[in-house]
Amino acid sequence: MLPSPPDIETRVFARVPEELQAEERPSRWLDQLGRVLGRTARMGSFLEGPSFDRDGNLYLVDLAHGRIFRVSPDAEWSVVADYDGQPNGLKIHRDGRIIVTDQQNGLVEIDPVNGKVTPFLPADLIHGYKGVNDLFFAENGDCYFTDQGQMTGLQDWAGRVMRYTPAGRLEVVLDKVPSPNGLVMNLAETTLHVAVTQMNAVWRVPFLDEKAVKVGVFTYLMAGIGPDGLALDTEDNLAIAHPGNGQVWLFDPHAVPIARLVSCAGKLPTNVAYGGPDNKQLFITESETGTVLVADLPVPGKPMYSHM
Repeated sequence: MLPSPPDIETRVFARVPEELQAEERPSRWLDQLGRVLGRTARMGSFLEGPSFDRDGNLYLVDLAHGRIFRVSPDAEWSVVADYDGQPNGLKIHRDGRIIVTDQQNGLVEIDPVNGKVTPFLPADLIHGYKGVNDLFFAENGDCYFTDQGQMTGLQDWAGRVMRYTPAGRLEVVLDKVPSPNGLVMNLAETTLHVAVTQMNAVWRVPFLDEKAVKVGVFTYLMAGIGPDGLALDTEDNLAIAHPGNGQVWLFDPHAVPIARLVSCAGKLPTNVAYGGPDNKQLFITESETGTVLVADLPVPGKPMYSHM
């Protein structure tokens, strides 16, 4: 048995303002979700993809309604883009461009100034496309992303992890993954961690000469929907958003749990990102209530690609 880790308190940083709630707005993504759940699904927002720019602004996606939000350090909300899409993951490039994994359109690029949306890697260029989910930029500019789709799971091991290089080369790193989701590399960038939602596990994907080898399980989680977003700190500890039971786990590099962050809002923490003073706060998108939570941690997060 693994030891029970100490709890770290969370608090509310910001909530989607009432005027930005879009519960009555049509949503193809919510219609698809409703068919899976067997009931009507209506939400004013569904937050995902937290990422900070160099000015301390927090960018978020609204998967349900095709919007990109910006939240200032003072928790003021604005809409950067509102378009026909299903944005899920979001990372900021070194040159300031916002790159989004859009389940409907593939990877898109968003101008943070004028909100213009343009293709980065369109869906029709991704052979066997299912629906991209999340992304991660390695230090050399390689873009790793998950092609999850709505239906991959233990009945359909068709999800994939892919790599798109700055030279424009697209590669399948790993296939036959039941619902791949969030992903992040270790500090040495020799191993990729991948949240495999429907297996309720995080996989470890080591590389040898850019090829995945000896892929195994980093950790299994108990209960909940399964892991979603991931983030890393400067000591190689891994933060794992675990929706369905309102928790974020912190594991050391040997997969020993060292802390548990319990949501003070709803039960759907979907993704995580480090930010705040000294990069020692973990920000959490809690999608059931449209809330961003924050917790103080003793170890700073690894700087994002945009800050390197």
